[in-house]
Amino acid sequence: MTLSNPLNAHIAEDAPAFERRWLALFFICISLLTVAMDNTILNNALPSIARNLGASGAELQWIVDAYVLVFASLLLTMGAAGDRLGRKRLLQVGLFLFAVGSGIAALSNNIAMLTAVRAFMGVGAAMIFPSTLSIIVATFPRRELPQAIAIWSAMFGLGVGAGPLIGGSLLTVFNWTAVFLVNIPLVAVALIGGAFILAESRDASAPPPDVPGVVLSVVGLFSLVYAIITAGEVGLTAPNVVIAFVSAILILSAFVVWELRSPAPMLPLQFFRNRSFSAANVVLITTAFTLQGFTFLTAQYLQSVHGFSALEAGLRVFPLAVTVVISTLLSAQLAKRIGTKYTVALGASLTSFGLAYSALVFAPTSEYPTILVGFIIVAAGLGLGISPATSSVMVSLPPRKAGVGSALNDTTRQLGGALGIAVLGTIVNTFYLGGLNRTLNITAGLPVPLTHALTTSIQAAHAAITKAELAPDVTARLINATNQAFMDGFARAFLLSAIVMLGTVGLALWTLPRFATRTETPIIAAAEILPEPGR
Repeated sequence: MTLSNPLNAHIAEDAPAFERRWLALFFICISLLTVAMDNTILNNALPSIARNLGASGAELQWIVDAYVLVFASLLLTMGAAGDRLGRKRLLQVGLFLFAVGSGIAALSNNIAMLTAVRAFMGVGAAMIFPSTLSIIVATFPRRELPQAIAIWSAMFGLGVGAGPLIGGSLLTVFNWTAVFLVNIPLVAVALIGGAFILAESRDASAPPPDVPGVVLSVVGLFSLVYAIITAGEVGLTAPNVVIAFVSAILILSAFVVWELRSPAPMLPLQFFRNRSFSAANVVLITTAFTLQGFTFLTAQYLQSVHGFSALEAGLRVFPLAVTVVISTLLSAQLAKRIGTKYTVALGASLTSFGLAYSALVFAPTSEYPTILVGFIIVAAGLGLGISPATSSVMVSLPPRKAGVGSALNDTTRQLGGALGIAVLGTIVNTFYLGGLNRTLNITAGLPVPLTHALTTSIQAAHAAITKAELAPDVTARLINATNQAFMDGFARAFLLSAIVMLGTVGLALWTLPRFATRTETPIIAAAEILPEPGR
């Protein structure tokens, strides 16, 4: 059965894809959950990995970064591949690779092996992530698409927020391998259910593969993400960072030139002329910048400053995830009434206010109810903004390009998130060192190793202070000084994020249309939905 559906305004109600669309969404969301939880659940296991495999701080960072680098650099390519080869097929292959990688990761006995496997898992994740959203676009009629995307966005938020809680719970009973093994049953459910329920879809008039575009996009995005991540660790002026940034600019510029001249571009750049597409992608960059930076810093605040365990911190962060889910689900109905423009602006306003509140009120001695207020305001604002912006991107595209559109949406999220962690992390580190120098003479009478630890990070400082067996008053003085120095950077990082989200309010009101409009392309082709065997 083939459905001619060039505008995706409706899908025939006797089609299997239509009848099973909500059940299909369940299995799509399970697939998404595996990717959404991955990095946040792993963060809790890093100390255990360091103890068991003897990893340094830099090696631990590369366990995370290897995955992000491969994942982000392949998203655009995998989205285009899904449009051409079939989105369900690519999702199933990606899930299989992700499960295999998770199993091998749990068996890793050294850091090099674990880092390589994490990069391999990034390939699977790059297949999964854009396929989930593009299958939704190909399956749901346009009138139901915003609500389906809201559920998809809510599941992503739930996965990010539940990761620390699930990871902390697993680590209280099992060792670090459990954070990888937990992926396997989730993937099994998604694979088996998806095999029977999901309908295949693809671009019925897919052009030949854009090989130069693929190479330029992969290399350019890899260089850009590497530069952003490394800048957060060693600074913007480090030679390898400068070389990576310059390379990324040159290669991605060549990609743009090629795509403009190619008769069959992987990413048709005329999409960017539509403000429903281009402005919404910028909104996703700023919201991802804030979301990833916020969760990155609050985890350190709860664990390092307040001294909560990974599980205790996960329990205290979980209301943030619940709030994101609720506000995301409500955002589709709100956007339907007042429009995408005003819903995104309202969400960004709430987020900006919540960040400013957190910057001014959070302190080393803050009670949890005070912290929770900031969490809820920020989470409510992010939930209101992310889903309508995502819906604007996807509704603005012809269905046959759902894969590459979804991939670009996911790429902007990854770039924004990496940038948020790098920029806000650098601000915190800079003011942490400055704060220490202003509040005490850290070299006076202290052992050199302890002095070095104090100037490395708050985590290293607390660990070294505890081991140093200093006089109680000296210990208390050093702990208080490091906590306050961290909070100096924390407050300034959150104020910057508040300004970024205030700018997002202006961007939404100035550039976003009230309701998304579709980009028409010279070639009108169907998003082909193929029959399944025996149906």
